Amino acid sequence: MIRKVYPAIVICAFMIAGSACHSPSGGQQTNAAQQDRTAGDSKLTFTLEKITDSLDGPVALENAHDGSGRLFVGEQGGRIRIIKDGKLLKTPFLDIRSSLVHMENKYMNMGLLGFAFHPDFKNNGRFFVHYIAPSHKKGFSNKSVLEEFRVSRDNPDKAESTGRVILEVDQPAQNRNGGNIAFGKDGDLYMSFGDGGDKHGKAGNSQDLDQLLGKIIRIDVDHGSPYRVPDDNPFVDKKARPEIWAYGFRMPWRISFDAATGALFCGDVGESNYEEVDLIRKGGNYGWRVMEASHVHDTSLYGDGGGFIAPITEYKHSTGVCLIGGYVYRGSRSPALQGRYVFGDWSGRAFYLEQKGDQWIRHRCRFEGRPDTTLPFKINSFGEGEDRELYMVTQDTVGALSPTGVIYHVAAR
Repeated sequence: MIRKVYPAIVICAFMIAGSACHSPSGGQQTNAAQQDRTAGDSKLTFTLEKITDSLDGPVALENAHDGSGRLFVGEQGGRIRIIKDGKLLKTPFLDIRSSLVHMENKYMNMGLLGFAFHPDFKNNGRFFVHYIAPSHKKGFSNKSVLEEFRVSRDNPDKAESTGRVILEVDQPAQNRNGGNIAFGKDGDLYMSFGDGGDKHGKAGNSQDLDQLLGKIIRIDVDHGSPYRVPDDNPFVDKKARPEIWAYGFRMPWRISFDAATGALFCGDVGESNYEEVDLIRKGGNYGWRVMEASHVHDTSLYGDGGGFIAPITEYKHSTGVCLIGGYVYRGSRSPALQGRYVFGDWSGRAFYLEQKGDQWIRHRCRFEGRPDTTLPFKINSFGEGEDRELYMVTQDTVGALSPTGVIYHVAAR
């Protein structure tokens, strides 16, 4: 029997709670006001080309880097769909709706959260999915599950229906469960977890190195059973969970690697006042709940708020309500956008960061044919095609049981 998951956007929960993120700088706190230079509206003109619609609550877009050129879209309700030769296939690539937790509150961060294909997917057919399932452990109603699946031997557009669980993390609440997963250039899998959902992070999970909540972790899924912790992880042989790569996050909804440099970017959704983008450094502490972006939030447990890594950009909730992490553009169709980090806000605004020396300058994206910089839909996520072109994952209807999701190709000149 299928446990119905209402496919309303997970980001809605973030709007209620606020926003936050992180960025490294030798482990020392820096002034984000010095790093975050806002130039205002971009001199570039952005265009959006509709690729497909009729998706139910799309939250993630990935490519299989197998030479097929296919785009894979994850729906919050538990299906992964394929866009092939510009058309949305009717039959899902994967359907795990029966494994997901029932979403009693459609604004909570539940359902399918992210997925990633193994770097050698073309040969081994392996891919990994992060989703929220029921927990049978006392005191917990939900859990984050990382599960490995394989493509069918008979049909490249269909996955096998059963997988192998790699990792489970119990969740104390229904929101701020975490985000996506991504493979680095090192071949290891990186996964982001929210702080567990308690108001203002009062439980202190993000600063607690004995657990994975509020962390970005790094694991080797090619060795060990069910995985191996890389020997060079920063907390190996210390009093901490060795999987931890970086910590101090509130709700790291989207992480991504720069395909050229290997740099890891994170969009961390904040609490009361600020949204932020972080550049992730090995072993870095990004401050939550002591800090919200570069500002002191609560020092009741952790001293004076010093020694944390500040974000490379931040903005107040007068600018946006929920930061949606994106990608550094490395495609070929928009040369003017090369090397810029494009991201958005759930409110319908999009931005890009331009690095000049050690500073990151934020620009608001202007879209062709629009008098202002706010789009008439919600931005749920971003994704990359096999050719490194950029896609925006959006949703027109908020709060409906079957909201209309649309995928756009993003270009700039």
